[in-house]
Amino acid sequence: MSNDITSAAESFQPSPDVDAALRPPSFQDFTGQSKTIERLRVMVGAARKREESLKHILLCGPPGLGKTTLAHIIGRELEREVRITSGPVIDKPGDLAGLLTNLQEGDLLFIDEIHRIPKTVEEYLYSAMEDYRIDIMIDQGPNARSVRLEIPRFTLVGATTRVGLLTSPMRSRFTLQTRLDYYKREDLTKIVLRSCKLLDCPIDQEGATELAGRARGTPRIANNLIHFTRDYAEERSDGKITREIACKALELLAIDSHGLDEMDKRILSTMAQNFKGGPVGLGTIAVGVGEEEHTLEEVHEPFLIQEGYVKRTAQGRVLTAKGWEISGFGSGQSSISDQMELM
Repeated sequence: MSNDITSAAESFQPSPDVDAALRPPSFQDFTGQSKTIERLRVMVGAARKREESLKHILLCGPPGLGKTTLAHIIGRELEREVRITSGPVIDKPGDLAGLLTNLQEGDLLFIDEIHRIPKTVEEYLYSAMEDYRIDIMIDQGPNARSVRLEIPRFTLVGATTRVGLLTSPMRSRFTLQTRLDYYKREDLTKIVLRSCKLLDCPIDQEGATELAGRARGTPRIANNLIHFTRDYAEERSDGKITREIACKALELLAIDSHGLDEMDKRILSTMAQNFKGGPVGLGTIAVGVGEEEHTLEEVHEPFLIQEGYVKRTAQGRVLTAKGWEISGFGSGQSSISDQMELM
């Protein structure tokens, strides 16, 4: 089996136009994440009343939970432009200067994967966030000189899947740091029903509940599953997504009733069969399953830990009893992981 099944659900990506159409346009239309929504409403409402620029915001959490969508909603609520970029793209101070000097007063700069900004660039961002200016060096050697650039008052909205990689000085410059968690099944069901309505795709309540239950608590994956299941319903049935059609479509994608895809199950079986349940390092697991360590850490591991299949310890990753059961190698294995459960 090839490595293209790192996440079957995420491999079905709709076009950008369709994806944008499914984004909720306002806080009122946004489902779930009630604490984060309430915090943002307070900040946005106060900034609007005072006619000031919004303070800087850091959105944390696994991919696909709505961080980019929230940035668009904030911009729409404030009637401001949202400029979008990502950490790896800002390679040098000049890139950052170009972005900041093109902003208008009150604009939002959304930086995805902000933890991947080079440290040399990050230091320039400090003064931009606090004093709305940056000092950059022109030329080199004896002709080198510092030039101060004044920039409009703007709002930085940072998004990260790995907040622990952000430096303390960077984190401290965000007025609000808020985390997005995996969605509850009932919230995802509402999202599935809304998306199907926008796509003019017939679906019943049971079909929506089935898709939501296998979407790993993630709206992006839920929407991707809708697109594939709609295609399946049109090709193999009358076009309506029922529970039976959803189950057959997801079976074709090798996504089980728990939302585990083929790579998830490969991780669990490799830990059980090759490493006796652990503890084992993530890099070793990555070699064992033939996948990048970065992908395992950001895509697969958070869900496996959240659902109680894997534990992270100081010695490495360890299978839980639930993980043993799913792995197909039994739950009563005498292993190091069992011993660690008793420690």
